Amino acid sequence: EELLVESGGGLVQPGGSLRLSCQGSGYHYLSACMAWFRQAPGKEREGVAVVDSDGAKKFADPVKGRFTIVRDNVKNTLYLEMLDLKPEDTAMYFCAADTVRTLGWAFALKVAKYNLWGQGTQVTVSS
Repeated sequence: EELLVESGGGLVQPGGSLRLSCQGSGYHYLSACMAWFRQAPGKEREGVAVVDSDGAKKFADPVKGRFTIVRDNVKNTLYLEMLDLKPEDTAMYFCAADTVRTLGWAFALKVAKYNLWGQGTQVTVSS
C-alpha cells in the first residue's frame, strides 16, 4: 500500500520554528517528486515547497527565505523546516508525491501534479 504519513505539527508563537516530517512507504521513493502543500480554512490548497528526485527545489513566494525542504533518501522521509513562522502560515500541511510523472516541473507547486497525499498535520501560529 502506498502511504504518506505526516507528523510534527503543533502550536507555535509568531517568530518560532517547526520541522514537519513525512514518512513514505509502498512506492519507489527515490524516483518520486515530493512536495509540501497547505490549506487554510476557506482557502484552496496551495503548494509550499517541492524537491524533485534530482534535488531541484522550488518554493512559493510567501515562504522563500524562511522554509527549507529536505529529502532523506535513506529513510524515505521528507522534511519541511519552517523558521520565522507567521500567523498567516497557519494551515493544515500535507505531504504529496508524484510517482507517475504525467506533469512536468512547470506544475511543481500545483495540486494536479501529485497522485499520493498524506492526511495532513495542523500548524497553528498564534500568541
